[in-house]
Amino acid sequence: FNLQLWNNYFHLAVAFITQDSLQLENFSHAKYNKIQNKYGDMRRLIGFDIRDMWYKLGQNKICFIPGMVGPILEMTLIPEVELRKATIPIFFDMMLCEYQRTGEFKKFENEIILKLDHEVEGGRGDEHYMQLFESILTECACQYPGIFNLVESFVSLVKGLLEKLLDYRTVMSDESKDNRMSCTVNLL
Repeated sequence: FNLQLWNNYFHLAVAFITQDSLQLENFSHAKYNKIQNKYGDMRRLIGFDIRDMWYKLGQNKICFIPGMVGPILEMTLIPEVELRKATIPIFFDMMLCEYQRTGEFKKFENEIILKLDHEVEGGRGDEHYMQLFESILTECACQYPGIFNLVESFVSLVKGLLEKLLDYRTVMSDESKDNRMSCTVNLL
């Protein structure tokens, strides 16, 4: 097992699928269709590969927590439904991995909260992501009764934070200073 090699692989793959030139939703409808018909969505294919490679790490997964939380988050925030559905479960696996090692998943939790703030401020994330995040992690946790309450509490915390961050992002373009101030206070 070569940690640096795997780390390079994951970072390169995430950098590939998050590059601006592959963000198909930013293109005109005609250009989107042309690219989709000719090449498909390469982000999905690479995202599925990242997911598959993650699960092949076995006991070495712990070496990538919390370091890979941010890149995986960045990947899951791409507005492509199948990619999100395939990769959000990696978060639960990270939580489970850390929990099995330490009895908690504080490193993971702290990192995702820190990175989520940065990503949403950068324009990523939406209501649909928040709903998928909640439903997928809750569904994964149902199979592990011993950790279910911790995961449910974490999901509630992240959902609340994401709601406030999305409101804040929306209100920042609002003309009303009162709305912006109120939203800022809520977020704090």
